[in-house]
Amino acid sequence: MQDLFNLSGPGFPPIAGGAARELVILLHGWGADGNDLIGLAPHWAETLPHAEFLSLHAPFPCDTGFGRQWFSLVDRSPERILAGMKAVAPVVDAFIDAELARCRLDDSKLAIVGFSQGTMTALYVALRRAQRCAGVLGYSGRLIGAEELAEALASKPPVLLVHGSSDEILPVQSLWQAKAALEAFGVPVEAYERPGLGHGIDEFGLTVGGRFLDKVLAGVG
Repeated sequence: MQDLFNLSGPGFPPIAGGAARELVILLHGWGADGNDLIGLAPHWAETLPHAEFLSLHAPFPCDTGFGRQWFSLVDRSPERILAGMKAVAPVVDAFIDAELARCRLDDSKLAIVGFSQGTMTALYVALRRAQRCAGVLGYSGRLIGAEELAEALASKPPVLLVHGSSDEILPVQSLWQAKAALEAFGVPVEAYERPGLGHGIDEFGLTVGGRFLDKVLAGVG
């Protein structure tokens, strides 16, 4: 596996200038890269002017030969997906630790945002970190490794999940399955099903996501 500290991707510095007071890490979907989500940062920066946004490139080339992936989908069996997640989680954890140290922040000032496979990764990592992060915002994803949470759950950050009712890649049932599993373990979770939306993020998702980040990072709401 590549050096854990070689992860990189585009960033968006605090628009207020100066040192970051909050850190938002964005994890893209399968077949994309960090450039896919960094465009979300300007939508949220106005109400989080002291936040730094980092949109990572996943560490592995995509199986299809274009874009990046957090784990392989050649074999989509639950066992292989979970194994892939377990392999990538230390990579993401190490990056988070290094960036928090660089910014002189702790997990209470960290939010993780994911889309699709990035949501799966964000949830897996955040729930297993020893210190609770400020929150997890996930679009169009699902929960991996729920069967292990009884032993693996280390923290319970607030979670907001948004999913399109017409998602052609990950059926919207994934939203409600994740919500039920998280609630069963006492994780605070909000979930929104967006009528007619496919595998993507709409204006409502951007708005409600921004409000969530404001609340968990800046104490707004």
